Amino acid sequence: MSGDTAVKYLYDMSEGDATMRTVLGGKGANLAEMKRLGFPVPDGFTVSTAACVATMESHGEWPDGLWEDVEAAVERLEERTGRTLGGERPLLLAVRSGAVFSMPGMMDTILNLGMSDETVEILGAESHDPRFAWDSYRRFIQMYGDVVEGVQPHVYEDELTALKAKRGVENDTDLTTEDLKELVATFKEVSRRELGRDLPTDPREQLRGAVDAVFKSWDTPRARVYRKANDIPDDLGTAVNVMQMVFGNRGDTSATGVCFTRNPSTGENTIYGEFLINAQGEDVVAGIRTPRPLAELEEVLPEAYAQLVQTLHDLEAHYKDMQDIEFTVEDGTLYMLQTRTGKRTAAAALKIARDLVEEGVLTQEEALQRIEASQLDQLLHPAIDPEHGKTPLTKGLPASPGAAVGELVFDADTAAERGNNGEAVVLVRYETTPDDIHGVIVAQGVLTAHGGMTSHAAVVARGMGKPCVAGAQAIRLNTAEKTLTVGDKVFNEGDVITLDGSTGDVYGEAIDLVPPQVNEDFSAIVGWADELRELGVRANADTGEDAAKARELGAEGIGLCRTEHMFMATDRLPAVREMILAESVEDRAAALEKILPMQQADFEGIFTAMKGLPVTVRLLDPPLHEFLPSLVDQSLLVQRLELTGGDAEELDEARALLGSVKRLHEQNPMLGTRGCRLAMLYPEIPEMQTRAIIRAALAVREREGETVGVEIMIPLVAYSAELEAQRAIVERAVAEELQAAGQEIDVTVGTMIELPRACVVADQIAEHADFFSFGTNDLTQTGIGISRDDAEGGFLSAYVSDEVIPANPFESIDREGVGRLVQIGTERGRSTKPELKVGVCGEHGGDPASIQLFHELGLSYVSCSPFRVPIARFAAARAVLDARGEATPDA
Repeated sequence: MSGDTAVKYLYDMSEGDATMRTVLGGKGANLAEMKRLGFPVPDGFTVSTAACVATMESHGEWPDGLWEDVEAAVERLEERTGRTLGGERPLLLAVRSGAVFSMPGMMDTILNLGMSDETVEILGAESHDPRFAWDSYRRFIQMYGDVVEGVQPHVYEDELTALKAKRGVENDTDLTTEDLKELVATFKEVSRRELGRDLPTDPREQLRGAVDAVFKSWDTPRARVYRKANDIPDDLGTAVNVMQMVFGNRGDTSATGVCFTRNPSTGENTIYGEFLINAQGEDVVAGIRTPRPLAELEEVLPEAYAQLVQTLHDLEAHYKDMQDIEFTVEDGTLYMLQTRTGKRTAAAALKIARDLVEEGVLTQEEALQRIEASQLDQLLHPAIDPEHGKTPLTKGLPASPGAAVGELVFDADTAAERGNNGEAVVLVRYETTPDDIHGVIVAQGVLTAHGGMTSHAAVVARGMGKPCVAGAQAIRLNTAEKTLTVGDKVFNEGDVITLDGSTGDVYGEAIDLVPPQVNEDFSAIVGWADELRELGVRANADTGEDAAKARELGAEGIGLCRTEHMFMATDRLPAVREMILAESVEDRAAALEKILPMQQADFEGIFTAMKGLPVTVRLLDPPLHEFLPSLVDQSLLVQRLELTGGDAEELDEARALLGSVKRLHEQNPMLGTRGCRLAMLYPEIPEMQTRAIIRAALAVREREGETVGVEIMIPLVAYSAELEAQRAIVERAVAEELQAAGQEIDVTVGTMIELPRACVVADQIAEHADFFSFGTNDLTQTGIGISRDDAEGGFLSAYVSDEVIPANPFESIDREGVGRLVQIGTERGRSTKPELKVGVCGEHGGDPASIQLFHELGLSYVSCSPFRVPIARFAAARAVLDARGEATPDA
C-alpha cells in the first residue's frame, strides 16, 4: 500500500477476478479468474499496473511501500506453499508481465527465479533429477542476464550452440547433467565478463530486479512500436505477475505448450496448438525447438491431455470467445499459466463470431463487438491465384494466411526503412524476435527458417493480418552476406519472392494475385451490421465497372461520381483542348457538343449498374490547365520546333497551346479557378454536363425499365450566390431536356461543402441546396491550411511519429478542427432545412474512426471507394454500438 494514498499496489491471486483487467492487467485478471473458478493455476500475487505507472512517473523510483508489500506477499506465498524463497525447501518463482491489452511477445518474463549454487543442489536432490535442476539454473542465468541485466542474448546462445556442437548433439535436451553444469559455469563467466560483476544470488535481490525489469519493459522500443500500431495508450503500464514455478522440463512426464480453443488461422472449431516434452514455456514461442502438434500430447501424456481438453472447453464457455492458453505439465500434473482472448486472422475472426452466434453463445450485436473493421479490410486484399501453375521453391508452416509479394530483406531495420518508403518487402529471419516488430509492421509478409505455428512470428503476423510462413527448414540464411539458399538456388537481398501464408508455399518469383473473394462469413457479418447501422453507405465511382463492383459490395448508391476523370480519358483530350482553346462562346459550345455524347455514354454505364439507386454526379471540379501539358513541357516543345524548323502547322498549334497554358497557369491552382468558379466563367460546361446526365438517365430508363435517382452536385461553393446561379443553369438544362423528351424525372441539386466559409454560412447556402456532401479531402486542406501532396511527402509523417498529431488528417478526420467544421456546416444547413440530406464523400467516408464521428453528428450517409464499402457498413454499425457505451473485449 502506498504511503499517503489509498492506491493498492499489490493483490494476492485470491483477491482478483476477470473484471479487474485495468488493475491486474489481462494476464493477472484471468489468472485470478481461473483460480476463482477452480482451474489448476500456480499460486502467486500481482503487482498492479498502478505501481508501474507510479514508477514511470517517478523516473524509475518505486512508490513508497511497494517493496514492503512485495516482501509481505512473498511471505504469504511461502506460508501457503510450505516453501521458502532461498530456503531448504526452495520456492522458485516465475515473474511475468501482464498488460491491460494483450501484447504478445512485447513484454519481458523471468523464470526459475531463486536459483543459486545452493538451491540447485537442493532442487536436484528433492526431485531426484539433478539434470532438471541444472537445466533450470542455466535457463535462469540466461534469462536474468538478458532481461534484467541487459546482457545481449546471443552471448549466451553462442555458448550453448558451441557446447552442443562440441558434444555432437542437436537439441538442448540431449545435453547431460555434467554438460549443464559446465554450461552454468560458462554462463556465470560470460555474465561476469559482460557486467564486470557477478549476477545476484540473493533471491530477494533477484526478485526486485525482475519486477523492475518488467516495469521497464513497458517502455522498450518494441513495446512502443506495438502499442502505436495497435492504438494502445502509452499510460496504462503493465502489471507484474509473480507465481510459483511449475516445471515442464522435469523429464519425459513433463511438457509445456500453447494452444487455442479454435483454429486462429481458419476459425475452425477444433483445438489447435503445439507442445514440447521436457521444456519450459519460452521454448515453444521462441522457436528454439520445433514443437509438436497438440494432438500428439494424447499419446504421450493421456491423462493430462484429457484434463487439458476439458479445461479448454470450460474456459471458452466461460469467456464466450476463443481462448489463447499457455500450460505446463509437471510430472503428469496440468497447470494453467495463462488464458486470454486469442489473436486471430481476419477470416477466423468472422467465422468464429458467426459460429458463436449460431451456437447460441453470442447475440449478433455481441459478435459485431468481437470484430474490428481493419479485419474486414484484410479480407478485401488480393490473394494468390490458385491456378498460377508455378512450382514452390520450398514449403513451411502456413502460420498466417494471405499473399505476400516483395523483395527479400534480412533484418527489421532494413524492412522498416524500405517499407516506410513504400517499397514492398518480405522480411526473412531465422526466427523473429519481439525486437523485430517495427520491420514486421511494414513488411508485406514474414518468412522464418525455424519456429512453429505458435511462434512469435506466427502470433504477431496473425494479429496484424500479415501473411507468414514459419519453420521453412529447407532455407539456409547467411545474414552477414544477406543471402537465402534453398538447395543450389541462392537469393540475394532485393530478389523478389512470394509467400502463400495459407499453404506455407514459398516461391522464388513474383506470382500474380487475384481480387479478393467475399465469403459467406463476411457477407453474414456485414449483413448483421446493415440491420443495426443508421448511416447510409454509398460509393465513390466514376466508371460502370466501379459502380457494379460497389453495388456488389453493398453500396446503396453513388455519393461521388467525378466527371473530370471522364474528361481526362485519352480519346477525349482533343475535344477538351478544343473547348479550352475556343475563342468564342460558339466555338466552345461546338467543342462541348463533341464531348457530350462521350459523357452520356459514361453516365449510361454508371446508371445501368446503379439503376434504382441514387447517384450524385459532381460537375467539373479541377482547373482547365490540368487538361493541358505543363508549362515547362510545352515551352520546351515550342523551342525545339523553332530550333529544328519543324512543320509550320505543328508549330502554330504548339504556340497556340502554349498561349492557353500561360493564360490558364495559376500559382496555386487548388485555390484558383476551379469548381463552380470555372463554371461561373464558362456556363456552357455545366449546361453540357447536365444535358449528358439527363439524357443518360432517360436512356437507361427506356432500356432497363428504371433509372437512377439523379443528384447533381455543384463543387467548391463558398457563396450562396454561386450555388444560386449554378442551380439556375442546371435547372434550365434539365427542364429543356425533359420537355424535349416529353418525360419526367426527379432531379435534385446540391453542393459539395469543402471550404471553411461554406461551413460557416451553410445556413445561407442551404436555401439553394437539396443536399450537402462534405468533401473532407479539400476541407482538410483548406481547414488546416496544408497541401496534401506536399504535407504527406514532407512533415506529416514526422508530426504523427512525434505525436504532434494523433494521425494523418487525410486518413482519419481531424475531429477537433475539420470535424468541428463538418458539425457547424451540418447544424447551420439544417437550421434552414431541418430535413436536409447531408453526406460525406471524401476518403474519410471509409475510415472507421471518421465514421464514428459522422454517426455522432447525425449525418445521412458516407461514401467511399468500392472496396471500402463493406468496411463502412460494418463501421457504421459499430458506431451505433459504441454510442451505446458497450465495451469491446480485448481481442
